[in-house]
Amino acid sequence: MKKAIVIGATGLVGSELIQLLIHDEYFTGIVSLVRRASGITDPKLTERIINFDEPATWKKHVTGDVLFSALGTTIALAKTKEEQYKVDFTYQFTVAKIAAQNGVTHYVLVSAAGASSTAKPFYMKMKGELEKAVQSLPFDTISIIRPGLLAGKRTQSRAGEKIGFAILTALNALGLFKRYKPIPAQKVAMAMIKAMKKKKSSSYTLDEVFELAE
Repeated sequence: MKKAIVIGATGLVGSELIQLLIHDEYFTGIVSLVRRASGITDPKLTERIINFDEPATWKKHVTGDVLFSALGTTIALAKTKEEQYKVDFTYQFTVAKIAAQNGVTHYVLVSAAGASSTAKPFYMKMKGELEKAVQSLPFDTISIIRPGLLAGKRTQSRAGEKIGFAILTALNALGLFKRYKPIPAQKVAMAMIKAMKKKKSSSYTLDEVFELAE
């Protein structure tokens, strides 16, 4: 029986993850750290609205058995690469570092297919740098999930993603760019939980994420 900590619960994967954790008897409690209310309520769920820029005010709440990290934004919403980096790297690494310091033993991160600290595209490089940074932290187990483009109903419309989804789906049908094929957000959330239950450090490729979710 485990206590889970979640960041990114208002996002596409995070919202699916919260629902799965609520209905999974393996977890006795969930602490969700959010920048705005998610609208999700349940006796198992404790939601804390925080300012990620002020860790001293919330670090005491980062206690439990496993940290699920599904936080992220887009350049369209962040407006600048600096702001996107703050959310996708700085905030996530800060929470991970505090979790490790507080004795959390397992860390599960949603990264991205193609992530690499040596990649040229900004997004892939940022995700790769985060993977590398968190792997230096003293968790007993680290699970890294690398999905492709996420499919699902968002609370905020992202026209660019809709176009990208349509193009990528068409290319996949031609046998191209299979490495980045779209994946339903719920499957990513399911893979996160199953990876955690394996209790073994591993980085999962897109195909392995699909397999985990089955």
